[in-house]
Amino acid sequence: MIGKKIRIERIINRKTGRCVIVPMDHGVSIGPVEGIIKMAETIDEAASGGANAVIMHKGMVGCGHRGYGRDIGLIIHLSASTALGPDPNHKVLVTSVEKAIQLGADAVSVHVNVGSEMELDMLMHLGSISEICDDWGMPLIAMMYPRGKKIDDEHHPEVVKLAARAGAELGADIIKTNYTGDPDTFKEVIDGCPVPLVIAGGPRVETDRELLEMVKNAVDVGGAGVAIGRNIFQAPSPHKTTRAIAEIVHNNLDVDEALKILNG
Repeated sequence: MIGKKIRIERIINRKTGRCVIVPMDHGVSIGPVEGIIKMAETIDEAASGGANAVIMHKGMVGCGHRGYGRDIGLIIHLSASTALGPDPNHKVLVTSVEKAIQLGADAVSVHVNVGSEMELDMLMHLGSISEICDDWGMPLIAMMYPRGKKIDDEHHPEVVKLAARAGAELGADIIKTNYTGDPDTFKEVIDGCPVPLVIAGGPRVETDRELLEMVKNAVDVGGAGVAIGRNIFQAPSPHKTTRAIAEIVHNNLDVDEALKILNG
């Protein structure tokens, strides 16, 4: 599909086969937290730092994307729930692939919580959206998280492997999921997932080194990059943090050298 191939190269660097994505869709789930209040400023910092794409909801496209500065890929998130809802793990579709096309999107994303009580609905929606994306030549990112009553550890390799593979089986072009905590077990996840896989950032980490080591370990064993939100847009300098991560992802910079970018 030539359309999908063209669009996906606006997200994944064709030379490295990797990407740095900055999700900024948190306003629906947790509100206007620090870093996404002034969207245009944060997007500009991420773009100038070398991010390949940002993820946002349809209503925010006019609040910062793009028309100025360095260009950056646009991914429209199709799923949503709020922290105040009866089941925050139940993500529902709030827009369409066709609307994303109208907004100029380069890709769309869908969130599935594997193991949640509403897993069946979310899997059904993912499967349907993947077929619509194929019809339009639109790349699909599946955010596949192990979350539910049966899951004690969302980072356990076995549940992460299942979540990632389920997304690929249902037609996603890129999988976003949790890092397992060490490169050996994360390589098992990658080996079982036939499409590019990027790691989520999750809540704010304690140290910059911890963040950069996670990125380095993931790409060293075959990860396709990152989709990190809060650890970038809530950083003291989103520009520097994005640049340090991008240098690791695209240029294989070691962690000590990347830390110099943050401290420079």
